Amino acid sequence: MKRCTCVFAFLLCLATPLFAQQAAPEIPFDSTPNLLKLPPDLYLGEASGVAVNSKGHIFVFSRGNSIGPAYAASAAQLLEFDKDGKYLREIGHNLYAWSFAHTVRVDKQDNIWAADKGSDMVIKFSPDGRVAMVFGRKQEASDEGTEPLKHPHPPLPPVDGMFRQVTDVTWDADDNAFISDGYINSRVAKVDKHGRWLKSFGEPGDGPGQLNTPHGITADAQGNVYVGEVSSSTLKKYAKK
Repeated sequence: MKRCTCVFAFLLCLATPLFAQQAAPEIPFDSTPNLLKLPPDLYLGEASGVAVNSKGHIFVFSRGNSIGPAYAASAAQLLEFDKDGKYLREIGHNLYAWSFAHTVRVDKQDNIWAADKGSDMVIKFSPDGRVAMVFGRKQEASDEGTEPLKHPHPPLPPVDGMFRQVTDVTWDADDNAFISDGYINSRVAKVDKHGRWLKSFGEPGDGPGQLNTPHGITADAQGNVYVGEVSSSTLKKYAKK
């Protein structure tokens, strides 16, 4: 009977997932309700992106007044707060590139990068909030009545230097930027630190070398790129190229 019990215990151990045997360490955190102190006449819409710089300043990319078929500059607001949540400024007020906020990131030089899905543009701001680089191009006001882009099947071929519903950006150790050109082109673009287009990889689909709506992107210290897909709920790793 004792031997049977031991065998049963051994089999139970094999059947138990490893994560159930080892408790994950708890990540300590402090909750700060109502951290952000907004001016009386300013409100957050949908906060689609948050980032922090080396000073602890908080950047919030918010979708505000998103009315109309082509939206407008007020449909994206990039707000900066200090580490205590005190409102400091709005960056790029009524910027041409603003149309529908998606993601904000801060690089190691404290430059602020905003990916605007609605305008198909990525904007790099210097730490003092000035436009330093512009990637992609917004539809002109006279283009087909400024209606949202159509989604033909199969999608139209991508164009180097242009995006269609861009989603996110990250960098490698050499300051090359990787931009997830997400909802339509389903690819990743690589540009160097001077803003020169180098290459792109990926195409719509679920097979090898294909991407299904790349939504989030990051890179590790070895230059490998990780892409999160919203449609397939998967994470893909691409070796340094």
